[in-house]
Amino acid sequence: MSRSEAAAAWSPALTGTAIRRIVLEQAKRANVGHIGSALSIADIVAALYGHVLRIPAPRHAERDRFVLAKGHAVLAVYAALFLRGSLTEAELASYCVDDTFLGVHPDHRLSGIDFSTGSLGLGLSVGVGAALAARLAGSIRRVFVLMSDAECNEGSVWEAAMFAAHHRLGRLTAIIDLNGQQALGRTEDVLSLAPMADRWRAFGWNAIDCDGHDVDALAAVLAEPAEAEAPPRIVVARTVAGKGVSFMEGQIRWHYAPMSDDEYRRALDELDTATCEPRSSGR
Repeated sequence: MSRSEAAAAWSPALTGTAIRRIVLEQAKRANVGHIGSALSIADIVAALYGHVLRIPAPRHAERDRFVLAKGHAVLAVYAALFLRGSLTEAELASYCVDDTFLGVHPDHRLSGIDFSTGSLGLGLSVGVGAALAARLAGSIRRVFVLMSDAECNEGSVWEAAMFAAHHRLGRLTAIIDLNGQQALGRTEDVLSLAPMADRWRAFGWNAIDCDGHDVDALAAVLAEPAEAEAPPRIVVARTVAGKGVSFMEGQIRWHYAPMSDDEYRRALDELDTATCEPRSSGR
């Protein structure tokens, strides 16, 4: 399946705004947090699932693999799976309900989820293993790993980075959601890694800076042809935590806090006003 064929098969409604609305609706229904993190990656997820990932079927052997290393933001991925028709409305509404596979972290038992993740700092290692496995199998499938900037505080990330560069895993692409904050503070105060792109270049990666809220730019960069044996790529995507809801943007509280009724109404009103799109019903 070519990129154009794949894109044509997917819903034109798979946008960052549509993902954000579902994130707000489902987070409110379940009364859970991690809202700011999911809003932060909405446009990256829209670029991946709307334009880049080659997935003829959820369990197709040659599908591209996706690892959400920052697993706590998985609600954005559930939204994308719903928008492309991989989840029903009833399945989406089971988020955080007893006996569901749609939990606050990804579960590989859910169709459309390749890897269970949760513990920060391990996702890149999983992606490196998947990329090496593809090479050994003679497969042309690609691997994409979406990480947080705070994850780069973990030593395991840099071990994986060295391994990938040494073995020239050219079909591996990592994306850093560079929103500058984590649960306990600003990343520059907890452990600064600036300039991020230069650090990855020093480890042998091809690093590209990109606006993490420009879906077209992200799609263009992420869809560039990948050589089998070349330096792995990392896209440093500059983002804003809580993007799209003004009172959540850049506020650490929204890493973990649920919304009140008033906050929920204000958040949806902001999305509706910004896009002039009608509010969805039934969720």
